[in-house]
Amino acid sequence: MDRADKVDIFGVEIQNTTLSELVGELEKALENQSFCKVFTPNTEIVMAAKRSDRLKRELNKGTYVIPDGIGLIHGAKIRGISLKERVTGYDTSMELLRIANQNGYGLYLLGGKEGIAEEARKKLQKDYPGIRITGCHHGYFKGSHTGDGVTSEEQAIINEIKDSPTDILFVGFGFPRQEIWINTHGENLGVHVAIGNGGVIDILAGQAKRAPDIFIRLGLEWLYRLVTNPSRIKRQAVLPLFLVEVALKRNSIHKIIKEDK
Repeated sequence: MDRADKVDIFGVEIQNTTLSELVGELEKALENQSFCKVFTPNTEIVMAAKRSDRLKRELNKGTYVIPDGIGLIHGAKIRGISLKERVTGYDTSMELLRIANQNGYGLYLLGGKEGIAEEARKKLQKDYPGIRITGCHHGYFKGSHTGDGVTSEEQAIINEIKDSPTDILFVGFGFPRQEIWINTHGENLGVHVAIGNGGVIDILAGQAKRAPDIFIRLGLEWLYRLVTNPSRIKRQAVLPLFLVEVALKRNSIHKIIKEDK
């Protein structure tokens, strides 16, 4: 996969890829012991980054910035651009678990409320016996991602990951804290794949559920979330707003032209 094959959506550089292509790249990073960052913006996150140059920069520091939201696919289509497919953080995380289980890679879980990462660890050890769970910690601590600088608790977490044989790091703080944290510390942790995957740790712990497959296949995961949690209506309203802005602004979405070397 060519990392330069990207689509600019309101300034966020989205990788035009498939899950299969992405997984191939992540397998190479793990085999070669190189380092890559995977960020998973949906429509809501892209709209937030549209309003903030800082958030845009944080997202664009990712090695692979994948199109997690179905709205991004539809928006690109409005502008005559084909994004290959929706590639979710959840599916990518499940593939990383599969790869880790097959190859004995080390996984560290960072995120969720106190006790959630530990519960996820227990379930993973049962369901994926080939994975080496190298550690876990909740995500409710102050540090560089909260604007508090590197605190003693954060430094202890950093040291724990550094000193462990961790290959894959799940960071579930939500946007933009997980991206800020990975950008600040990722390259110095000795891991090979760091992914900001929001609520995946909660799902692994059994504390949250993903939408049923039928909603996912129809691109209606947002509707399931709205029906099951009506308080999300303000957040979900960003999807039609995004599509309207895409339709009205000619250069809102465009391919990133590769410069000849």
